[in-house]
Amino acid sequence: MNTLKLYLRSMKMLVRCQTEYPLSFLLNTLSQLIMLGGEMLAVVLLFDRFPSLGQWTGENVLFFFGLISTSFYLVEFFCRGITNFSPLVRSGALDHMLLRPRGVMTQVCCAAMDPRRIGALAVGAAALAAGARGSGVVWTVGKGVVLLESIACGSALVAGLFLIEAVCCLYAVRSPEAVNVLTYGGRSACQYPIDIYPRPLRVLFVCVAPFALTTHAPAAYILEKPLLGLPGWAAYVVPLAGAAFLTLMYFVFRRALKDYRSTGS
Repeated sequence: MNTLKLYLRSMKMLVRCQTEYPLSFLLNTLSQLIMLGGEMLAVVLLFDRFPSLGQWTGENVLFFFGLISTSFYLVEFFCRGITNFSPLVRSGALDHMLLRPRGVMTQVCCAAMDPRRIGALAVGAAALAAGARGSGVVWTVGKGVVLLESIACGSALVAGLFLIEAVCCLYAVRSPEAVNVLTYGGRSACQYPIDIYPRPLRVLFVCVAPFALTTHAPAAYILEKPLLGLPGWAAYVVPLAGAAFLTLMYFVFRRALKDYRSTGS
């Protein structure tokens, strides 16, 4: 409970700092909105030209886009310290965290947030609502639970993937660009249903970075479409792969901290 109170107080202070210059904050937020809005527009224009993609209509794909975008930008909004870990190592700020009584991960999460991502979150939520409405989704309690579970576990998966980058930074100071294939590359690729991709990519996003389990399987259940041959009840279970992935990477991160040597900054 004390950790949660500390986190909330830190978030309040960071928001006040970010909004100290309202015009700058507004312009940065609008830039985020326009950036992701452009990506959403590309999806809309694609399906204005082509009516469907396999079994998926344009509205279905818009639902996938909104779900993955919402999960991804929730992490960038609330856990910016994890997604931007390399500067902590290069500047020597991580050395200071190791000397304090609080856990390193708590301090990292409290170190930064990015309220400007509210623009991207708004686009993701709008795409999610428009996709559900256009697909004629009939909402039930079960589908609502699956949606919330998918967003929560999808966010956990994204945080876990960024922890891979953090672990690499502990050993190499700078994270290899190859890690972005799983984070930002995964977000871009998984805006579309997994079954349109060749087998190697399906294996990547099921077994390595399981976006197909945290996002695509629940979305297919909500849209009442078959995917990967999974039964309907699996939509309640497979998203937990995201929480399991984050737990695993947290322990890997804790182990990597024991091997960390100061950068001398």
